[in-house]
Amino acid sequence: MSPSLTEQQIQALKPIKLLALDVDGVLTDGTLYFGESGEQLKPFSILDGLGVKLLQKAGVTVAIITGRKSAMVAKRAGDLGILELLQGREDKLVGLNEIRGKLGLELDECAYIGDDLPDLAAIRSCGFGATVPNGHWFVRQHAAYCTSAQGGKGAVREVCDMILAAKGLLHTSLEAYL
Repeated sequence: MSPSLTEQQIQALKPIKLLALDVDGVLTDGTLYFGESGEQLKPFSILDGLGVKLLQKAGVTVAIITGRKSAMVAKRAGDLGILELLQGREDKLVGLNEIRGKLGLELDECAYIGDDLPDLAAIRSCGFGATVPNGHWFVRQHAAYCTSAQGGKGAVREVCDMILAAKGLLHTSLEAYL
């Protein structure tokens, strides 16, 4: 079933040229796993990964801005062809502004998905700020949209599909698989 968007959502999503993502709680479920040697493991959803690839194929840049530093995140970004990766960045709005400045974009051309307080300024400042149902309650109050899917369980894919739908590109993206 394709996403049903309100006119307000269509108007906010149509100009989006950059989707910036937090990692823990958005691209993952927020759980940190540690191996016996202390290595950190993170589960990523393949649904989100394909959504990112479809969005990039449609000409939308995808970026990751995360407060933690992880070789695993760099690997996942590389696997998905995400070139804009900022790690160890607690102030997500500063990171978003850095990336959009580099790309020559205005804030209304940017979407951001985050789940916790360090994401709030970016969520409130961009053209389309989203969160996840497992995000902090205060963030959910201030986001323009809260996904149906949990973080790490298809939430990013949901927003990717919404952006593609608002641009009139979702069905074309999906028909390539028929």
